[in-house]
Amino acid sequence: MLNLNLKIDTRRDPKTMQIGIDKLGFDTTPLYLDLNDLAKARDVDPNKYLIGIGQAKQAVIPPTQDIVTMGASAAEQILTETDREHLSTVIVATESGIDNSKAAAIYIKHLLKLNDYVRTIEMKEACYAGTAAIQFARGLISLHPDEKVLVITADIARYGLNTSGEVTQGGGAVAMMISANPHVLAIEDPSVSYSQDIMDFWRPLYATDALVDGKYSTNVYIDFFKATLERYQQKTNRKLEDFTALVFHLPFTKMGKKALEAVLQDRDDDTAARLRANLTHSQKLNREVGNLYTGSLYLSLISLLVNTDLTAGQRIGLFSYGSGAEGEFYAGILQPDYQKYVAGDTIKTLLHKRSKVTVAEYERLFNQQLGFTKADTKLDVAADSSKYVLVGIKDQQRIYK
Repeated sequence: MLNLNLKIDTRRDPKTMQIGIDKLGFDTTPLYLDLNDLAKARDVDPNKYLIGIGQAKQAVIPPTQDIVTMGASAAEQILTETDREHLSTVIVATESGIDNSKAAAIYIKHLLKLNDYVRTIEMKEACYAGTAAIQFARGLISLHPDEKVLVITADIARYGLNTSGEVTQGGGAVAMMISANPHVLAIEDPSVSYSQDIMDFWRPLYATDALVDGKYSTNVYIDFFKATLERYQQKTNRKLEDFTALVFHLPFTKMGKKALEAVLQDRDDDTAARLRANLTHSQKLNREVGNLYTGSLYLSLISLLVNTDLTAGQRIGLFSYGSGAEGEFYAGILQPDYQKYVAGDTIKTLLHKRSKVTVAEYERLFNQQLGFTKADTKLDVAADSSKYVLVGIKDQQRIYK
């Protein structure tokens, strides 16, 4: 007679297994531009930048840095030997790709000296792809709970000198280890995705700088947030009261405020006060770095976690947006001792040690970006203190060390 009293391994049951963000790291360049200086150079009232869009500084990207170098540095902050043993996949989400065919993840895997039995891929959909990568990773881990997936969101935001989008430039990389039994955020089901064919922002293959209709893009962003949140609430019966915080994709910090106020409107109760206060905490790091494209939402999450004291079991909502356009709203539950698994002190030290550049230096470095070229180029790396640097191009191949 068969024994049907089987003990179910809930850790491997997709219906009960917790999967989410296990660790968080961040890297950017050692240089920044003070937007007060940029405002003076552009003959603009500084409050247009500091208050109007909510930015104070932006990362300046020297030609020796790109998504590979910053992505590798962010990942190294969180990688342990145990992670390396269980790592099955590296996914880089970016809209600043360095090759139309070869994935940036392969270069990063090489720099990190990961073993050759690691899957390496790249994903693209404007600023949204990092969230798609996380959902992809969750699917992999549901099939193989002992494995881990490294998701890296890395970008350089470029709109051009003396353009309307210049003040929303920046760059950096967020690295996230996705695993079963995560230490930071256990991601819940369901999530709600929403997409439409919209030309609010795009970058043709021949262009190094993005094209954008800023006001239109902001309106689309808010519409997508409202649509995904409403659908999520219909599916879950959850209300705003059920969230400790909402974090947003922040190409500039005022964008998140506009989206939150679109749903709060004139509410002045405890829920509204809590969400507004935590939004402020989630904006602090983005305000100092600028636009990270795919990484902006997840830098905002890091900012929330390192700038306020939250409690295990609290629910955080996340809104991801990528122009073109795709949005997604999902939520996660904060885990015990999450602070130990967010590289908060490392990140604060990194930002504190940066050097301020003049507007003239910023413009020179902006114009020195390699862009699309097949010419052999050797870069001067002596002034770049980063662990990983782009040395140049040789025989149409990017050279890193």
